[in-house]
Amino acid sequence: MRYLILLFIIVNLHADIKHKIFQLYQNEEYTKACTMGYNYFNRYKKDETYSSLYAFSCLKSDHLDRLSQAITSLKFSKEARKNAAYFAIILMQKKLLYYSLIDGYKLSKFKFPTTDYVLSKVFDLYSKLPSHKPKKFYIMRDSNDPKLIYKLYIMKQHNINKMVIEEYYDTIKIKRHIYW
Repeated sequence: MRYLILLFIIVNLHADIKHKIFQLYQNEEYTKACTMGYNYFNRYKKDETYSSLYAFSCLKSDHLDRLSQAITSLKFSKEARKNAAYFAIILMQKKLLYYSLIDGYKLSKFKFPTTDYVLSKVFDLYSKLPSHKPKKFYIMRDSNDPKLIYKLYIMKQHNINKMVIEEYYDTIKIKRHIYW
């Protein structure tokens, strides 16, 4: 009987945490959802719905380094593998773009897969730039919407170089993404 009660409590706790993360995600509280997902990830990493929800929360809150946990756990279903590939592309693009900006690695000679995520768009635009000397910042116009402009630069904060992408619509800044 005690085993049954304990099992019931564990099942409800699992459902409650997943539900809470889902509610945070629906309310666009992506950072909170990502943090909560991270805190409970080891407990629920075999639940692909949980892993995907956690990863999309981290993606929406620009916590891209946390995607690696989800990538390794998303492997049992077709949808999970598709999500893992999507997250892996974005993580790879982040690392390569950072490498290029900091160390001058040339991206133009390669063809990479891409996504609709803002970092992917900037990665694609940056990798198509002609050879150039490093600049303090790069201004790039979205190929689908000429009023959407991206500003890419490196910001040094607490002795760490951080990659920044600012999105502008006309001249109004709509979002700032910071990656390291």
